[in-house]
Formats: sequence, structure tokens, C-alpha cells
Amino acid sequence: MLEKLKSFAFPKIGSRIIKTLISVFLVAITYDFALGGRNPCFACIGAVYGMGSFFSEGIKHGGNRFVGTLLGGLVVIPFYWLYHNTPFGIPNYVFLIIGAFLTIYINLIFGANSAVQPSTVVYFVVIFTQAAEMYIPYTIARIIDTGAGVLCSLVINAILPSPHEQNPKLARHKKAAIF
Repeated sequence: MLEKLKSFAFPKIGSRIIKTLISVFLVAITYDFALGGRNPCFACIGAVYGMGSFFSEGIKHGGNRFVGTLLGGLVVIPFYWLYHNTPFGIPNYVFLIIGAFLTIYINLIFGANSAVQPSTVVYFVVIFTQAAEMYIPYTIARIIDTGAGVLCSLVINAILPSPHEQNPKLARHKKAAIF
């Protein structure tokens, strides 16, 4: 344990951190000024997911976040109504489980295995936290905001490629690293 403490070094502040912060800043300022103070929370989260060490990594992680949000959002809209209105006397937990199943299964059908988690998060957050008059606008806003954040980071990453993407020798070395 002491050896680990002695060899501890703070990680380098690299281009990924700086580009992520630029993307989050641009999203937050856009939401504040251009969108009249709209809450940038999910767009900022999308920006973080959309920024990878490499452009392709941002596409993968940001794309999974967006696809998951989209699919979970589309499934939750009818199941929110079913869960909260319990038609035909069917208990609400039956609709909860059927909707959760479809959320997961549709992601798998599309081959979006890594999108299952964000998809189910959207599904459960909407089901359990949104009022009846707000669940559809909230769901649509979540999808748009996530996409906007991911897109902002992908644009930043395309404009400012990492040194590893600019130098193939560094890229081969970087791929061998854990992170």
C-alpha cells in the first residue's frame, strides 16, 4: 500500500479533458443564451459521452448514449400511459416489466448492446419522475439534448483531433494502453 502511495502521480491534463470542457462550456452557454436559460444537464452529459480519446471512440460511446436515449424514450411514451392508467385492470408492474423488456430487447435487435443502460435509465426516469402533463415533452427534450451534446463533442473532436490521431505511431502505442 505504501509503495502505491509513494509511486502515485497525478494524471496528465491532456487534450481529451480540455476538449471535453470546451464542449461542455459551449453546450452550457448555448443553452443559457441561445435557448433562454434552458437546463443543459442532459446535453452536458451527452457532451461528456461524445468525447472520446479518439473520434471513433466518441462516435461509439456518444452514439450508444444517443441511441439508448432515443429507443428508451420511444418505448416509454406508450408504457408511461399504460403504467399510470392500468387499463383492463392489469396491475401497473406488469406494464412496467413489459416496457422494460421491450426497451432492452429493441436495443438488442438493433445490435445496440451498449445502449441498454442509457435506454433503461431514460425509461425508468420518465416512468417514475415525470408528471402526466410533462412526460412527453420531457422525453423529447431528453432525446434532443443528448443528441445536441454528443454532436457538439463530435464536432470539437473533428476540429481538434488528438495528437494520437494525427500521428499513427502514437495511435498504435495508445491503443495498447488500458484507457
